[in-house]
Amino acid sequence: MGKGDYLGEFEQITMLALVRLGSNAYGMTIRRELAERIKREVSIGAIYTTLERLERKGFVASHVGEPTKERGGRAKRYFKILAPGNKALDESWNNVQRMRDGTPLGGTLASIVGGLS
Repeated sequence: MGKGDYLGEFEQITMLALVRLGSNAYGMTIRRELAERIKREVSIGAIYTTLERLERKGFVASHVGEPTKERGGRAKRYFKILAPGNKALDESWNNVQRMRDGTPLGGTLASIVGGLS
């Protein structure tokens, strides 16, 4: 992987939200998914900034849906993960697993870090 191909934590969880949501992945559903799953409120701006960065990297693609009455005639922008994004997500996960292998992470990280001081 090239230097720009590595995924940060927020990029990883955003891409995982896309996988979970499938064809219903747009800004607000992604935001809700993150709030429910990781118990973290995230601004819609942070989500779109991340999605746009992932799109520039070629990891996700977007398309604009049809305008709806419920949104005052505005359309939703839908996102999906692409094959290079799947590969980057998989490689990122594998990197974490390789770093975890051989460490005492069977317990919580707090108990391990506490034991190191």
